[in-house]
Amino acid sequence: MSASPDDAQFMQEAIRLGLLHLGQTSTNPSVGCVIVRDGKIVGRGTTAVGGRPHAEPQALAEAGELAHGATAYVTLEPCSHHGKTPPCADALIASGVSRVVISVTDPDERVSGRGIAMLRDAGITVETGLLEEEGRQSLAAYLTRQTKNRPYVILKLAVSEDGMIGRVGEGQIAITGPAARAEVQQLRAETDAILVGIGTAVADDPELTVRIQGLEGRSPVRIVLDPLLELPLTSKLVRTARQVPVIVVGREEVSEAWEQDLPPSVLPDISPTRGEIDSLSASPETIDVEASGHPQPISPLVGEMPGRAEVGIPTAEADASNNQLDSRRKALEASGVEVVYCHPYHPEQLLPALASRGISSLLVEGGAKTARLFLEAGYVDRILLYQGPGMIGEGGIETPIRKTDIPSDFKHVGTRRVGDDSLDEYEREV
Repeated sequence: MSASPDDAQFMQEAIRLGLLHLGQTSTNPSVGCVIVRDGKIVGRGTTAVGGRPHAEPQALAEAGELAHGATAYVTLEPCSHHGKTPPCADALIASGVSRVVISVTDPDERVSGRGIAMLRDAGITVETGLLEEEGRQSLAAYLTRQTKNRPYVILKLAVSEDGMIGRVGEGQIAITGPAARAEVQQLRAETDAILVGIGTAVADDPELTVRIQGLEGRSPVRIVLDPLLELPLTSKLVRTARQVPVIVVGREEVSEAWEQDLPPSVLPDISPTRGEIDSLSASPETIDVEASGHPQPISPLVGEMPGRAEVGIPTAEADASNNQLDSRRKALEASGVEVVYCHPYHPEQLLPALASRGISSLLVEGGAKTARLFLEAGYVDRILLYQGPGMIGEGGIETPIRKTDIPSDFKHVGTRRVGDDSLDEYEREV
């Protein structure tokens, strides 16, 4: 659509508002809305923490009588269906607004086009597509879960001047400075879940929480890919599991032959740290996997799986291994960790399972192997490459990706300074 400078200005404000509650609205999108009368904003709204009330009724409530004859700018098509709250399209109609400007049409089949039709049928002028690229980026997590049935995946790497992300056997090494680390803390606060591999969890002993004063309650769910349930009970993750959820993704059996032959089990319910979860359309028996475009069957729960003896693994060995795994599982669960079974190293199976349980955004933050896993599988949507000025030298762990080998379907958003470091950001089209 062709927009006036005023229209663009007001939509930019709506997009800014929508960003305020990223990672806090559960399965609902974080939407921004402004009500404008005679060139002045008379009402503002952002989807509330937990996902409701939605942005539009809050903005309308602030505008009051001034909403009559006004223009509403909203980042996502107003909902048209009855859920736990009445449709936002109805609220706009009842308020008497004369015009609604929308950035992004909602892909949710319960809404898509219906909200717009309701408004137009009520005699309201509706315009769509204003600052759509910016709007889609602000709603990237929601749109990815809706259209691809998986979380929006962000890969963050801190890389030294000589192309390393750490040093073997030395745990965490400060590659970037305080300003970059503060940005990453804010990013965690805006994300539903954060994921590392067991190698990073053991070597670095990270806590993976938000350490910005006042935002500690926005720490994401912490996920560890841990096929053999090796996460130490003394680790920071386990010790804080009762304060901030920790999910360990393991697999029941330990044989490589078994790993290749057996499909993954269904993940048990995973609850995001914040907010309510609306009913989800994904079936627990069949999940559409983006990579293949065909429904992928998900195997029964772990307790219903065949034993190793059925695939030629010696029974005594099987019993010993299973007993060890069961002991580790019980110890982790006794500490407050949730242990789930899904193939840890097949993101095309893990990601839809996470999405079906309300996780819309996932930050992959630790481990060269884990980063490479998601990159090679094609499931990274945004790459943040922080470049520090220092050198790691001998024994360094090479970064899995450099600025010179970014996949061609990523757009280079830009380069900027962050304290003494630099940040290059790349995004795929949402």
